[in-house]
Amino acid sequence: MVIDGSSLLHRAFYALPPMSSSQGVPTNAVYGFLTMLERLRRDYQPDHLAVCLDKSRVTFRTQRYEAYKAQRGATPDELRPQFGLLKEVLAAWGIPVFEEAGFEADDLIGALVCQAREQGIYSLIVTGDRDAWQLISPGVEVLFTRKGISEIERYDEEALKEKIGLTPRQVIDWKGLMGDASDNIPGVPGVGEKTAFKLLEQFGDMDSLYERLDEVKGKLKEKLATHRELAFLSKELATIKCDIPLTPDWEACRAAAPDYPALRQLYKDLEFRSLLRHLPEGEGDGAESGSLFAGTEEKAGAGGLPAEPGAQQEGKTGETAVNVEVEAPLTVDFTLVDDEATTGQMLTELMQLGAEPGCRTAVLAAWDGSPRTGELKQLIIAAGKDALPILPRVWVIDQPGAIFAATRPFWISKDHRKLFFDAKSLWLLARREDTLIEGIDGDGLIGAYLLDPLANSYNLARSAHDLIGWKIDADAGRNALAPEEGARAAAALFHMMPALEARLGEEGLSALYRDVELPLAPILGAMEWAGVKVNPAVLQEMAGELGAEIHRLQAHIYDLAGETFNINSTQQFGKILFEKLGLPVIKKTKTGYSTDVEVLEELADRHPIVPKVLEYRQLMKLKSTYVEGLLPLIDGDGGRIHTSFNQAVTATGRLSSTEPNLQNIPVRLEQGRRIRKAFVAPSDGWTLLAADYSQIELRILAHLSGDPSFKDAFAKNQDIHTRTASEVFGVPMENVTREMRRRAKAVNFGIVYGISDFGLSRDLGVLRAEARQYIDGYFERYNGVKGYIDEIIAEARRQGYVTTLLGRRRRLPDLFVKNKIRQNFGERAAMNTPIQGTAADIIKAAMVRIPDLLVKQGLRTRMLLQVHDELIFETPLAELAEAAALIQETMEQTIRLDVPLTVDVKTGPNWYEMKPYSAG
Repeated sequence: MVIDGSSLLHRAFYALPPMSSSQGVPTNAVYGFLTMLERLRRDYQPDHLAVCLDKSRVTFRTQRYEAYKAQRGATPDELRPQFGLLKEVLAAWGIPVFEEAGFEADDLIGALVCQAREQGIYSLIVTGDRDAWQLISPGVEVLFTRKGISEIERYDEEALKEKIGLTPRQVIDWKGLMGDASDNIPGVPGVGEKTAFKLLEQFGDMDSLYERLDEVKGKLKEKLATHRELAFLSKELATIKCDIPLTPDWEACRAAAPDYPALRQLYKDLEFRSLLRHLPEGEGDGAESGSLFAGTEEKAGAGGLPAEPGAQQEGKTGETAVNVEVEAPLTVDFTLVDDEATTGQMLTELMQLGAEPGCRTAVLAAWDGSPRTGELKQLIIAAGKDALPILPRVWVIDQPGAIFAATRPFWISKDHRKLFFDAKSLWLLARREDTLIEGIDGDGLIGAYLLDPLANSYNLARSAHDLIGWKIDADAGRNALAPEEGARAAAALFHMMPALEARLGEEGLSALYRDVELPLAPILGAMEWAGVKVNPAVLQEMAGELGAEIHRLQAHIYDLAGETFNINSTQQFGKILFEKLGLPVIKKTKTGYSTDVEVLEELADRHPIVPKVLEYRQLMKLKSTYVEGLLPLIDGDGGRIHTSFNQAVTATGRLSSTEPNLQNIPVRLEQGRRIRKAFVAPSDGWTLLAADYSQIELRILAHLSGDPSFKDAFAKNQDIHTRTASEVFGVPMENVTREMRRRAKAVNFGIVYGISDFGLSRDLGVLRAEARQYIDGYFERYNGVKGYIDEIIAEARRQGYVTTLLGRRRRLPDLFVKNKIRQNFGERAAMNTPIQGTAADIIKAAMVRIPDLLVKQGLRTRMLLQVHDELIFETPLAELAEAAALIQETMEQTIRLDVPLTVDVKTGPNWYEMKPYSAG
């Protein structure tokens, strides 16, 4: 087995979220590679094993064609050091690494398998590069990685012909004709993959094609003839060179027991705890002479996808699960529910089991479309006592139909404790059948998010592997599975939840999970279900107005440019700016001049065309995204738009909104604010009510820092920006000018987000030295804030993470990297996360309390939207006074700080025309 190390390391790097050890050493690519290596060794048990790596970018191909791979960017800073780490670990494993100046890993692989064939050694090539298909022959097969590193397809000559439609030799001709964008191999311009296939199907190879070129008709013949040299150059570049001077020591490649002490120490240093547990305890334990596989257990993630790596991901996994872990079974017994009789029997058993102490039920679903409007495809239910290491009772419903309605007594029972992986989606699926799910007792998705809010995504397969070592189908919780796989997945969810809850407890997250995040899930579901009423006529009118304004701007821009051009074309606009008008080039991209917003803002005072194009772009986005884009999202029944609230996305704990994003309507522009006019009260006799935390982040900063001046300003209900201007500029509050207040406001909010003197100078339009004076003056007057910032950064460096007041954690690996820019980002995140995260926690906690209180008061007021620090409700005018008072008091009293939290309440017929509300 010869592994394309460069290919697999890159794939692992991009397949797994960024992770590092507590010392800041990036590790995700090495971890993914090693987990893949474990799987390959176990599944194929090679007698010989080698890894090939690229030595450098300069090879005989770049000498032949300078543009070869020239489009590829530099290796990411986080990946570069992992090549050295990988070589260290492979040395401890006793696996030789081949790399040679002037050649690529592909060429080394080709040389190795050709020489192995002469030695009578059968070869398996492991790679994610299609070029390796050309090496397939009797005695040489390719294990091709798909989907990052999680899926493998095995190719011999027959499989290549069946799946791809080519012979190994044709792979080179195929690349010669169509080129390869990833390697910058040109191919024949205008010949794509399908055309190349057809040509090879007709002519067999490129030589025959060009010998019989007259048989090709039309423009294709002209293209082939014109670019004949380019085609054969491309074929040359795509050809793997197997005759390079390589002299492998086959005995050194023979699989043998690794150097366990060295390997153990490396795994400890890199904090690969789950891999460390695979190693035998004593030197040689479980490792018979000459065997590379003894003592190794199955621990790969679903489909070979590894659990998320690094100290932060793996810590405590085994220790946590030890009391509840159940050996992963090959099969799980289940009952197929496919008719009314089996549905009734299932309901009876569920109701009986649910009444027993210590019993919980895990529910797994698959559906098409969104949960609110999609179709339920599969439902799997696993019930039992989670305190016992036995498998639960499992039911698989492959044709769910109206399953929620048919089993409503179970779902609406608060006494039946239910576990999910994405409870909100299940709540919405049930709500379509007029069933309200009660008794939500656990959500693996939310728990996984709290443990690692920096992950790119969360899935049941990865969580089950990480927590209890089970391998289940990667599609579990996403797509319908075969009943046997679905039963294992539901059982895995059932058994992993105690381990997840234990991990949450160890990291101080239980209260946040139980009291805030878990009960919030069905509340968000209810908000999504309700939606918000929209008046389409307002949007249609705005579309016409914006269209006219855009047309006027377009004409003005053409006048300023002295010619017409495509304003939306970066290349055309770049030529106008930098070639015709002679403006200074700020930065370039691979395709030419950059005209992004940062560049244009820097050039805004150099020529009047620049601010006009900025305005044009803003209006174009408003029109396409927030005006015309909203119209088709209005449902036909109630005239409402239903956004989706994402609970497990942001690193700080903030909710996000998608499809459509109603949190991001650009309200800095008057035209943007007017979009809110389309969001209206549902009918006569109703109104919209908005409750907004006033300056909540600055109040949290006052509480966290304990700064006396800051706290005093809020205690006296003073305008904090006027007070800050008074302190910094040394004038009485009554003498603070509007400009002074504006600058103080920029400093106040800039400090919260870790702004630099450069950033503040840009925001205020002042010199950098003046901006530095403002920041220094601020810290001099508010030294408690300065002390807090210094301490929180130092604490983050000591423990590797920061927390909010409610215990939410955010790990900060950027603090430990060598890159200064990323270190600065880590410091800003350390400063801001406790503030912004606490603000998120507070409004979420209020959201959990308000709906229940409204119901208890017998009010019909409904919570519709959450936008940053603001909650939007629709309420009958008759109960406005009572609802407003309840909402305001609840939001202000949910969490007590050293300074008062205040909430501003506004009402109006729509979201735009809101006026302050006072019961008096």
